[in-house]
Amino acid sequence: MSKKNSGMHPALKHGVYSGTALLPGEDPGEFELLHNKLIAEFAPAGPFEQDIVANMARLIWRKQNLGSYRLADLAKWRISVIHHQLVPQIEDDFAFLKDPRDPAKVKAAKKNADEQAQEELGVFYELASLGDVATIDYLQNELALIDRLDGMIDRCIKRLLLVRGLKSISPTTSTAASGTKRIAAA
Repeated sequence: MSKKNSGMHPALKHGVYSGTALLPGEDPGEFELLHNKLIAEFAPAGPFEQDIVANMARLIWRKQNLGSYRLADLAKWRISVIHHQLVPQIEDDFAFLKDPRDPAKVKAAKKNADEQAQEELGVFYELASLGDVATIDYLQNELALIDRLDGMIDRCIKRLLLVRGLKSISPTTSTAASGTKRIAAA
């Protein structure tokens, strides 16, 4: 593991953060408490019901912690201010042709800016480092995808229940019922 990634949250290093999951700075113990309260209230039986309750916990948590996205925006803004203050800027309009800055000085200044931002922002630096994952747009896209997947699952459940209902009507039951009607009519 590189030094650059050593301070990162394990989930961030592996790219498993999700807009509906816990974000850096949010309390996993509080989330677990919410999840356990929902389990106690709904007593899910089986993996499907457990998944529903887990989704409810994530959505309620996200609703209660929407402020995390605002904090991420503020942290990103502060990081950019620190970088603007500490990293030498290009002042020449034609600098895109050749960067006149000393690469070693720029690298050292960026490192210093990152260290200052990490020290100043603490866990919020990690939140800002998530990039697009810590934005309302990302959350909206993820929720839309979850909604589509839930709709597909719901259609499968309806189909399964229909098939089970049809199977529960045994051929002998329907034949006997029609025979009874014929006898009664005669």
